[in-house]
Amino acid sequence: MIELLNFAIDKALSLGSEYAEARLHTITGEGMNLKNGQIEPGISIDSRGIGLRIIKKGALAFGSTNLLKKESISSIIEELSKQAESSLNTIKEKVELSDFKAEKANWSCEEKEKLEDVGVDRMVTLLKDLDSNIIEGAKGFPYQSRILSVSKSVEEKEYLNSEGSYIRSRVPRVGFTSYLSGVYDGESFTVTIPPGYSKLGWSGGWERIERGPIFELTKEKAYQLTKILASKVKMDSESVDVILGPLISGLAAHESVGHPQEADRILGREAAQAGESYLNPEDLGKRVGSEQATVIDDPTLEGSSGYYLYDDEGVKAKKRVLMDKGIVREFLHNRATSKKFGTLSNAASRANSFNREPIVRMANTYVEKGDHSLDELIKGVRKGILMESFMEWNIDDKRYNQRYVGLECYKIEGGELKEPLKHVVLEITTPKFWSSIDAKGKKLEFVTGMCGKGDPLQGIPVWTGGPHLRLRGVRVWQR
Repeated sequence: MIELLNFAIDKALSLGSEYAEARLHTITGEGMNLKNGQIEPGISIDSRGIGLRIIKKGALAFGSTNLLKKESISSIIEELSKQAESSLNTIKEKVELSDFKAEKANWSCEEKEKLEDVGVDRMVTLLKDLDSNIIEGAKGFPYQSRILSVSKSVEEKEYLNSEGSYIRSRVPRVGFTSYLSGVYDGESFTVTIPPGYSKLGWSGGWERIERGPIFELTKEKAYQLTKILASKVKMDSESVDVILGPLISGLAAHESVGHPQEADRILGREAAQAGESYLNPEDLGKRVGSEQATVIDDPTLEGSSGYYLYDDEGVKAKKRVLMDKGIVREFLHNRATSKKFGTLSNAASRANSFNREPIVRMANTYVEKGDHSLDELIKGVRKGILMESFMEWNIDDKRYNQRYVGLECYKIEGGELKEPLKHVVLEITTPKFWSSIDAKGKKLEFVTGMCGKGDPLQGIPVWTGGPHLRLRGVRVWQR
């Protein structure tokens, strides 16, 4: 399709644009569901089109089409040129892009078994095997409704801009999630594996899911959740030490570090769509956490759901240190926001479809690991709680006040793990959360999330993760 992309760029420049880009974006895939051992109707994804973006006299315009013909491309470019011209009297400041090195690349994920070669029968077999695992692990616990889902997709892009970049990419992805519902002792419940309405997901071939740790995890979690759901142990509201599992540390990294450090949110673009930020443009170098609080966002993690080597502006991806030992070190930028901040883009511009504009996004956000085992973290607590996973959470628009309702929770007394608890609640501010960490585990764990942002909404695959975190002297209560 390079001829069509070149045509789009030439057309935009001929109409007076100082910058133009064209992105052919294709997503194909399938999903299968199993409910109580029976196959449900599957889903099929087939999305293909071109996203076009121009800057003319400082005004930016975006459009798209799934009609891959020169006539359609020409029409869209002409309309974008008119839109840019007509907005000149209303824009407050002109859009400028930061400098970058033009790149030519053709990259893809490693695939030992291509997803196109995997039929529905393999997906169904996997689901039935996992369902049997859950039933075995539950040991008769009444999970009356079990819904399991497996998905596979391939995302391909071909990107060209007027500054000389030409990038081709292919990212296959696989994923699994499950919902277990029922009634126990008169109380209804819904839990997921993995907990927290998360997903297990990877980039790569079918081997990522079929030969991964998913079989052991489903059986183990089904059993662990039965103990939690049957718990009737009560606790008082009090200030204690809390050890948080990787599911919660990863979610906190994503929600209370990643999102408030997106430059477009800091500049106010997201205010009416997804909220604001408690940080200001001048807050680079501000301390908001302890020496143990280091948070990374890294698109280049092989096998990750948020994996990419170039973003949707053709900028080469790299590891980004958002918080370093409690200090805010780096915001997430595209080329427009980085120009406003007087820096360079760190390749955080992504779109989830051909008909969506690339905006500032996270990729794989996690807390850097420490050097403690989980046993060592527990032994260092006289009185506290292990909150291994969550069942619900929320955070305010500025990403300052956050709340987690624990799912897998256990009492800690005298450095030993005791009986299970449920519905333990941690409410805390973002600075208090990150300032309270005094030690971290040495094992990183990740789950897949679908991060939502923008208007129209863009859901985009990411990893969230981290080690176990130990927070000293925080208040918890039981719902």
